[in-house]
Amino acid sequence: MENPQGQGLRGLPGPLLLTGHTGFKGTWMTFLLEQLNIPVVGYSLPASRDSLFERAERTGVIPEAFADIRNYEALERFIDLHKPSTIIHMAAQPLVLKSYEGPRDTFEVNVMGTVNLLDIAFKKDYVRAIIVVTTDKVYRNDNSGRAFVETDPLEGKDPYSASKVGTEAVITAWQQLAKFSGGPNVVSVRAGNVIGGGDFAENRIIPDLIRGVISGIPVVIRNPHSTRPWQHVLDPLFGYLIVVEQSLQGVEHSSFNFGPMDESLTVAQLTQIGNTVFNDLVFSTQQNNLSMNIEATALNLDPSLVCENFGWKPRWTQEQAIFNTFTWWYSHLKNSKNAKQLCEAEVLEFLRSRP
Repeated sequence: MENPQGQGLRGLPGPLLLTGHTGFKGTWMTFLLEQLNIPVVGYSLPASRDSLFERAERTGVIPEAFADIRNYEALERFIDLHKPSTIIHMAAQPLVLKSYEGPRDTFEVNVMGTVNLLDIAFKKDYVRAIIVVTTDKVYRNDNSGRAFVETDPLEGKDPYSASKVGTEAVITAWQQLAKFSGGPNVVSVRAGNVIGGGDFAENRIIPDLIRGVISGIPVVIRNPHSTRPWQHVLDPLFGYLIVVEQSLQGVEHSSFNFGPMDESLTVAQLTQIGNTVFNDLVFSTQQNNLSMNIEATALNLDPSLVCENFGWKPRWTQEQAIFNTFTWWYSHLKNSKNAKQLCEAEVLEFLRSRP
């Protein structure tokens, strides 16, 4: 099943519920689902200022509710109203540095938000499959650079990664409940350093560089020699849909990694690629001692399991993903191209280039 194109999702009795649909990945997912003609409803907090959701004018495009995943009653009412047959759970507090500022909120959103969703979904006989998006940062990391596989030990040192390890524990518990009491198939998907046009989150390298372009204020690059498995947002998103289809058929694996197959690039290499698109990137490579102490310096995932079982593979190399991301921003900021049209064009290019 190398190129499902959503066939397994179109004939279902209910739509796909996407939590966190106003976020960066969520917004790109709605564009992808639209091109695949897969009905989708969204449940999320309101979009943040200058987000891709706002830039692409997505309010009201799909049936949606703006509410907190921690609000059990509101979430259940929304699920009862739309009766989704499948769920992709993206709603989360996704930032490491922000988790230090609000550790309790991070755990409440990431852990108890997932508990709420699974508890409700297991009471509804129309929900058949649930995909929970976690992160590459759930693995115990000794900074050796070895690519993690799905069976490696999990461990979180900072509040964000620890909360996602907690989320993985929740997933395991509900997988066990499904075995003994019945219920939808639940699978976790792990990816990290997902990039693409429109991401404007705080304390992320490309959004920080773009803010530097807009403001003209030099950007301090955190840990220029750190490596990350950079991947274009559409690659893991398409993979999530493959996992959804396989889950509907009773996939046996409990989790899947999604990451590039080429060697991870450093932050410094990313900025060099950005300079080939923008000639006004303004940055300094001064070390940020705080982030250096709390962020991993080496991070790689092994996506062999999903590649070998389902035929998924990244469409774009890391260099191409980085180049495409900066090109999207250049077209939007310098050439005043519409964000919605840029996303739609990139999704079409991505789908046409799939094998």
